[in-house]
This record gives sequence, C-alpha cells and structure tokens, in this order.
Amino acid sequence: MTDNVAVLDCGSNSTRLLIVSGEGLTLDREMHITRLSAGVDASGNLTEEALARSYRVLEEYRRLMDTHHVARGLLVATSAVRDATNGPDFLAKAAHITRVEARLLSGEEEAGFSYAGATRGLSPDPRPTLIVDIGGGSTELAVRLEGVVRGYSMQLGCVRVTERALGSGVVTPAAAAAARTMIEGQLDLAMSAEPAFAALVGDVRLVGLAGTVATLAQLDAGLTQYDRDAVHHRRLTRADVQHWRDRLGALTPVERLALAGMVPGREDVLVAGLFILDAVMARFDAQELLSSEDDILDGVAASLI
Repeated sequence: MTDNVAVLDCGSNSTRLLIVSGEGLTLDREMHITRLSAGVDASGNLTEEALARSYRVLEEYRRLMDTHHVARGLLVATSAVRDATNGPDFLAKAAHITRVEARLLSGEEEAGFSYAGATRGLSPDPRPTLIVDIGGGSTELAVRLEGVVRGYSMQLGCVRVTERALGSGVVTPAAAAAARTMIEGQLDLAMSAEPAFAALVGDVRLVGLAGTVATLAQLDAGLTQYDRDAVHHRRLTRADVQHWRDRLGALTPVERLALAGMVPGREDVLVAGLFILDAVMARFDAQELLSSEDDILDGVAASLI
C-alpha cells in the first residue's frame, strides 16, 4: 500500500505539482504557466480563459497522481484566488477535478509554508534567514526569530506589477518610476506591519524562491535546459539582479525569449519580478541572494508526511 502524497499549488502565474513518497522522496515535480491571475487586479474576477487553462492542467495532474497511486494530497491557492470574487467557485471545481482538499491560504500561511520549504537543507548561518517569495500576485517575506516565523504578504507580484505599472514591453523611464513607487509603498507597509524586519537590515541571509528567482538563476547560468542542481542554492549578487533587470527591460518579450535560460510564459513579467527583488535587496541592505528550488510545495508536503 503506497502512502504517496501530492501537493498542488495554484499560484497567480503557474500551476505546479509535487508528488512525494511517505519518506519524503520526490517522485515527480511539474510546472505549467497558467496565468490564473490574468486580469484579476483590474476586474476582481478569474477570467474564463484563465480558469480553463488551470482546469486543463489540474486534469493532467490528476492523471499523474493516479499513475503514482496518490490517494492523499492538498491543493493550495494563493493571491489570485484570494483577490477574486469567484475564487470559491474555482476552489470547488479544483477539488472536484483533483479529488483532494482545496484550501485557500492566507498570506501569513503562504509565508510560513514558503519559509519551511525554502530553508530545509540550508547550511547553518549565524545571520537570520529571510525568504523572499515573488509570486505572480503577491510577494511573501518571512523570517524565523526566537523560534517563531514572522511573515508578511505584500500585494506585489510579477503579474500584478506588470499589469498595474510596468507594462510588458520595453521598459520606459516613466513605467520604471511607476513600478518603483508601487513597490516601495508595499515595502513601507511590510516594514511597518512587521517591526521585526527592521533588525534584519544589513545582517541577513536572503533566500529567494519561485519563478522570478529560478528564471534569473537560469539566465545567469546560461542554461538552455533546466538543471535543478545548477540553479538550486546558486549565489546571485544584487549587481546580477540589476544587470538582468536592465538588460531584459531594454528588450521586447519576443527578444527576451531568445536568451538561454528564459522560461516561456515568464518573458513578459520577469522584469517586474526583478524590480521587486532589487527593491527587497536594497531595503534589507543585502548584496547577495541564495536561490532555492525548494519552496511552498516542499513546505506543504512536509506538513502532510
């Protein structure tokens, strides 16, 4: 009798699957760009097109779960579903398709699971470890201090900033200024809401996760094909972040796709994610970032095993 467990993450930009054994061994890990949050920021609703894309992927994932004899699992949804008036309808149908519980995470829960996943397997460090999880609709910051995870979810994500401020084409000075204003405002709210963050400035190990950081690591490594070992725990400097932000910002999305390491489906929103990442590094005076391929999926999986 198997005790394989599945975790499904319906994020704002991608829909992902992790299947692990009862001992925590990874059996399958999948990702598809579904852009569930497309238009949510403006309309307050998940669009029919975005729902259809997500449902198709969830049907495919259920077939993979059957192949691995998965009977137990959890589907989690985040920013896009939190913001949408038809989010409950999406959760109900997602649960029906996948035959597992579908749960809407709060921003604080999302930060906690992301922290648990991203910090597993890290080498010891005398500095506090702060994770930054840049999603499509939200960005989570989380740190463990005195045994307690303190987190905050900002209304910032690569899709949200792209749609509201930056645009998806060549970045203009006006668009860059609008994006920075939006991002700095949310960082101000984070620092005010979580006073513990102030003590981390200039003395923190920053760990980045999710699609923006993973794609940055691939671009920096010049990978033509995904290689988890090459990007997991890759060290990236703030200068690297700024280099790729500015280089990609000067290109059209089609031109960005020609670069080794660019992930199709991220070419129009990655620059916004890099604006967020650079601003976070500046706010915490962090000159270096450690990328992590372990993330919220791994955190949720650990809670189920």
